Amino acid sequence: MAAKESSLVAPERALDVEEEWSQERLPLHVKNVVGTIDVQVPLDLTTIALNARNTEYNPRRFAAVIMRLRDPKTTALIFASGKIVITGATTEKNCRIAARKYCKVLQKLNFPAKFEMFKICNMMGTSDVRFPIRLEGLLNDHSRFCTYEPELFPGLIFKLVEPKLTFLIFVSGKLVICGAKETSDMRLALEKMHPLLLEYRKMAPAPSLESLDFEEDADIDQHKI
Repeated sequence: MAAKESSLVAPERALDVEEEWSQERLPLHVKNVVGTIDVQVPLDLTTIALNARNTEYNPRRFAAVIMRLRDPKTTALIFASGKIVITGATTEKNCRIAARKYCKVLQKLNFPAKFEMFKICNMMGTSDVRFPIRLEGLLNDHSRFCTYEPELFPGLIFKLVEPKLTFLIFVSGKLVICGAKETSDMRLALEKMHPLLLEYRKMAPAPSLESLDFEEDADIDQHKI
């Protein structure tokens, strides 16, 4: 078992079923890029909420100003410490552009905000291998990397070692990828996971002899009529 599990994170695997693998790259759709920035100055959240557009601030519920941009369409959580968390971007470039725009808003409000220490801290994407997957078999053979509790959540949680990120795998073949820092990491992870998932492809059951006989009888009866 240990040998099989350790081979999971190898760069490439020679599989018989790989002949069935379409050489087209799997689709990858980036749904959310989360970035952070520290503007290096304490912020008066009340001043920001009263003077900036598209903001929400309820200190009893959440200790940050919520600010939104239309282009690129993103949301920022602005904390009094000067830390800003940007969510909702669909590319790394747009996340950086949004961070600069939030920083400029603060500068217009006379805060000496600096655009420094920007980084991408999480990316979420989706894909679809286009075939059903035997999640129980995947769990049994690779339990070291998997968590699957179908009574609580319908997806299997698979933690990949390299690149270090997490897959949510559904029986339908749909995938959610979390924890990446770069789009290239998600692409590499997909290319590693696809041959493994092919091993657990759920095949359609062959028709039973009884059903075939029944269909033949039905055809004969129809001709008689």
